[in-house]
Amino acid sequence: MHNKRFLAVVIILFLLLDLYIFQALKTISQGASARGRAILFSSYWAVSILIIGIFALLPFLWDPEYRRVRTYIFATVLGLFFAKLLACVFFLLDDIRRLVQWASGKLFFPNTEGDTISEDGITRSIFLSWLGLGAGGALFSTLVYGYSNKYNYKVRRVPLAFDNLPPAFKGMKIIQLSDIHSGSLSNSQAVAHGIDRVLAEKPDLILFTGDLVNDISTEVDPYIEIFSRLKAPMGVFSTLGNHDYGDYIWWETPEKKKANLQRLQQLQADMGWRLLMNEHVVLEKGGQQIALIGIENWSAKARFPKHGRLDEAYAGTEKYPFKILMSHDPSHWDAQVRPHYPDIDLALAGHTHGMQFGVEIPGLKWSPVQYVYKQWAGLYEQGRQKLYVNRGFGFIGYPGRVGILPEITVIELV
Repeated sequence: MHNKRFLAVVIILFLLLDLYIFQALKTISQGASARGRAILFSSYWAVSILIIGIFALLPFLWDPEYRRVRTYIFATVLGLFFAKLLACVFFLLDDIRRLVQWASGKLFFPNTEGDTISEDGITRSIFLSWLGLGAGGALFSTLVYGYSNKYNYKVRRVPLAFDNLPPAFKGMKIIQLSDIHSGSLSNSQAVAHGIDRVLAEKPDLILFTGDLVNDISTEVDPYIEIFSRLKAPMGVFSTLGNHDYGDYIWWETPEKKKANLQRLQQLQADMGWRLLMNEHVVLEKGGQQIALIGIENWSAKARFPKHGRLDEAYAGTEKYPFKILMSHDPSHWDAQVRPHYPDIDLALAGHTHGMQFGVEIPGLKWSPVQYVYKQWAGLYEQGRQKLYVNRGFGFIGYPGRVGILPEITVIELV
């Protein structure tokens, strides 16, 4: 019922946007022949109706067999929606200009005829119409281009210095992975190439900070052999993210949902990963020790669960001079870690994916997700504590990346 209502709302919004954009098309085609305008208008409406029709088919494509097709349809339609919305912003500015110009003319020049007020009223701006169509087209083209970036793994090297790090651990290389989202992956060869890049770094320790799946443990099955290749001298450790609990799909019984999570836990053990469930382990090197803490998902955002128990995981680590925390959601850092656990030196998180859309160039780092998460990608420091937020290895929803590439983080303790 809710899906049908959502579908109906989206279709109505699409039609309203199409009607608004159609007015701009009429403006820019004023100089064309009658035949040319007829072809342009009929083509526009034919494509628009086709897109709406394809979108209307989504409720009939919920079978897992159609998952990839459904994802691309949804992402393309959503991209078109935002592209049209952006174009309409320019058209709205033009309409506001026309309204102000009309009101000014009526108020100050009530009897004026000619350029200010004509019999047909104030015409639309051809420039703003073209600008709106160009901006919308550029956004949509960018989103389509982003499909090719979803396996374009970027290795980010992050040297970190800590005064209290035991000397034996200086130079240790840690690789952080996060947000694999196995259910979204479709190219095992590309994924294997990403794992090759991880292994080429020869890490001492590999840490995975949650969201191995979108919803169901079986999503991992095609990639078990690939992920089992992840090995490091000090081990491979993991935590759970919000998607790993199966909260976003319907289960026939609570028991089936619980069994799904148990299987996901067992799969990680089978792959050689040590899943930390509100607990810590001690890492030893050269006769010296540090603590690695891992908790279940804990978020400061109301719509995400708080399964994590840092108090339980932290207990017993007080005696170790250096502590690393794996916690999926970066909002945990400000909400609980910094205020109550000031001796946790390094926290590692993921979750945001950098929204898979943004700009990262020298001097400029921006993504819409920053208006929701204060810490959303890269390194953050407060006093002696540090947080690193991985941009994600996989993807979900939008099957691509624009500006924010999938990440393999190489942390070197120096």
